[in-house]
Order: sequence, then structure tokens, then C-alpha cells
Amino acid sequence: MLSDRILFIDGEAIVLDKPAGLPVDAPRDGSLSLENHLASLTFGFQRWPLPVHRLDRDTSGCLLLARNPKAHKRFQRAFEAGEVTKRYLAVLDGVPEGESGMIDLPLIKISSAERGWRMTGATNGKPSRTGWRVLTVREGRALVEFRPETGRTHQIRVHAAEGLGAPVSGDPVYGSGGAAMLLHAAALTVPRPPKPDVIAEAPLPERFAAAGFADG
Repeated sequence: MLSDRILFIDGEAIVLDKPAGLPVDAPRDGSLSLENHLASLTFGFQRWPLPVHRLDRDTSGCLLLARNPKAHKRFQRAFEAGEVTKRYLAVLDGVPEGESGMIDLPLIKISSAERGWRMTGATNGKPSRTGWRVLTVREGRALVEFRPETGRTHQIRVHAAEGLGAPVSGDPVYGSGGAAMLLHAAALTVPRPPKPDVIAEAPLPERFAAAGFADG
């Protein structure tokens, strides 16, 4: 039950540790999504909480839900203004050159009949910046911390594959696919003055430990 995966809750916000495999938006195939669970996340309120941002289906971790429309608008403005601090952890199929840096690679959406749509780096794309730092290297793979400054679709996944030359392990679009994708939204801080910040941390999922990276 998702009600057992609450990382933060008050009168305005819920931060959920979203499991990998659960889409935020309802898929075209009619399979289950976050929407099917919202009624169980009211915790005494009449309104269903609404997601403020998105995580990819196969990305786990911190997902912010707003408990009323006013809070939803305020949180969205914080995301749009770049005021939200996000920390992701990913295992990459490869080891980046260097120990840390900033990926500044504009992104644009492309599509083809053979491969469908995807994002890619392009000079005429939308500005996209991601800070990164290698945490652990083991057997040709690296556990990397990502701190995105912008919130483009698939940003970390493309920045890992094209910016660092090492895709996220298990990424079915920008990597080799196969096993579960090892990308996790580990921490989220949302300012909302004059009230205290919304702060949440999501523990590293078991699939990371199974891949040999138990500490983030």
C-alpha cells in the first residue's frame, strides 16, 4: 500500500516514496497508475492529493503531492522558479571521467517511426543543467549523485548517456535495458516561506543493493 510509503505529511503536502514501475499518469494501456491510489492517500481530507511534478515510471523515490489547490499552485511555482532542491542517485553502466562536474546540455524531443519519441541533446533545445558527483565505483559501474537545476523530461537519463557517456543501468531507452532501471529520487526540499520547508529523503531501494550498491 502506498499509504505505508509516506516520507512527509502535513496539512499542505505529502511526499511519497514512489515505487519503481508505478506511472504517475494513467498509461494508454489502462494499467494501474498513481491515480488509482489517490483515494487511499487522503488521510482525513475530502480532496484527493494531486502530484506537483512527475517521476518516470521506472524511477523510484520522492514524489510531492499537494493536498489542496492553493498549495498545488504554490509548489508548482517553486518548481518552475528553480527553488526546489532535488537529489538523485543512479548506477551508471560505465565510469564518468573525473569525479564531479556540471552537465550543461540543452534537450529537445525527437521522434521516429522505428524508435518512438525520446529526448536528445541539441543546441536549439531547452536549457538543461545537472550537477553530478561520483560516489562509488565497482566493477566498471559507478554510483553517481545527480542534482538537477532544471526539470526537463528524462533529463538525468539523457545527461548520463550523452553528457557523461555512461547511461543509467537498465535504462530501456537511452541504455541497454534488461534489468530494472537504477535511478532513484533520493531527496527533495521544497521551500514555502513563511512555513518550514518540505524536506524528505527516500531510502535506497533493494534493487540497488542487489546490484552491489547498498549505500547512497
